[in-house]
Amino acid sequence: MPRIAVDAMGGDFGPHVVVPAAVEAAREGVSIILVGDEAQVRAELAPLRTDGLDIEVVPATQVVTMDDKPGDALRRKRDSSIQVATRLVKEGKADGVVSAGNSGATVACGMFVLGRIPGVLRPALAGIMPTEKTPVVLIDVGANVDSKPQHLFQFGLMADVLARYVLGLENPSVGLLSIGEEEGKGNATVREAFELLRASDLRFIGNVEGRDIFTGDVDVVVCDGFVGNVALKLSEGLAKSMSHILKKELTSSWLSKLGVLLSLRAFKRFKRVVDYAEYGGAPLLGLKGVVIVAHGKSNELAMVNCIRMAATSVRNKTHEHLEAGLAAHAGLTKADRPAA
Repeated sequence: MPRIAVDAMGGDFGPHVVVPAAVEAAREGVSIILVGDEAQVRAELAPLRTDGLDIEVVPATQVVTMDDKPGDALRRKRDSSIQVATRLVKEGKADGVVSAGNSGATVACGMFVLGRIPGVLRPALAGIMPTEKTPVVLIDVGANVDSKPQHLFQFGLMADVLARYVLGLENPSVGLLSIGEEEGKGNATVREAFELLRASDLRFIGNVEGRDIFTGDVDVVVCDGFVGNVALKLSEGLAKSMSHILKKELTSSWLSKLGVLLSLRAFKRFKRVVDYAEYGGAPLLGLKGVVIVAHGKSNELAMVNCIRMAATSVRNKTHEHLEAGLAAHAGLTKADRPAA
């Protein structure tokens, strides 16, 4: 049974949302460790049915706020819920950690408390986004704002493992985000990364453009963390604005309101497709343990899906597959390791 440490104090809603989500995940067969202010956590647990569920509460006396810098959170708040939860993975008492708190602090704890898998140059955040068909993995979405070609290549390797063993794609296609589809497009980093990806045994389909992300014709899109974060936030903002515009237009007259009633099921399906809660959080790949970074505004559904994702990663042994993939392509990244 996967054992997942959950930062109960993380996110905009804290234990009020995180605890019920963890209980729901426990009902599905996940062993849960809730980390945070013990009194608050137990108060949220009290009205819930938890008989027979494997749920443990581990106290933490500090909370990392959204205003805390990652470095300060590591040094000054050693008993914070996110750091205690990450140490449980380090000590072998948990298999993975999930947090909707300060993402910078979560990434820092993952990198400096857990450490990297041997051979990983830089861990990367993988965003899972809706498309016209199946979800796409966009990597990196913010962990690395300055990447080298070998880093981009490894991002592709790690995302391929995620797509196979968490999303269940048999032979995922991998594209490199650039300013044109033609070979040779992009800056020097992108062009060199293109050659590395082409030399691998990944199903590399070449360059893709921003407009290709949402078609569903590519399963993994590789990019620098700066570009990926901009793309992620742009898509989130666009989806939200389009929903508001659509709602305004559909309620502007009695005739349009009647159309809404007739199309209610379709609109509900549309909302599910574009809702980030359906996809959980962003896995931080390349670490000695599973780390899922959830959206700060995560609701109960989003948190349940984050815990499900962490449990699936553990069950399907993604770390073993990732280590095997890295070992098989060690020659393509060896030259860059001293400078990582």
